[in-house]
Amino acid sequence: MTKPDDILEVIETARETGKIRKGVNEATKAVERGVAKLVVVAEDVDPKEIVMHLPALCDEKKIPLHKVPSKNDLGRAAGLDVSTAAIAVVDAGEAKKKLSELS
Repeated sequence: MTKPDDILEVIETARETGKIRKGVNEATKAVERGVAKLVVVAEDVDPKEIVMHLPALCDEKKIPLHKVPSKNDLGRAAGLDVSTAAIAVVDAGEAKKKLSELS
């Protein structure tokens, strides 16, 4: 089982040395375009319908999806001052090795 801290570390590294998309809409577009390498969704999103489409979409596009407990932690890892429900890693940068270990 992948630890949330490992996932958040990949996001932070990708943010600094690669490229990420923040928010449900941006993550959805990255998945639909086939450029996302990893999608991370917060478990405490309310209402759940906001992110319900992402697991099926990621499964269809063969993109790994992981969950973290808190949208606040996800927002912080993405470099935001606010929480975010989802992010997509588009370019892992120096986190490529760790990203492959998560998948």
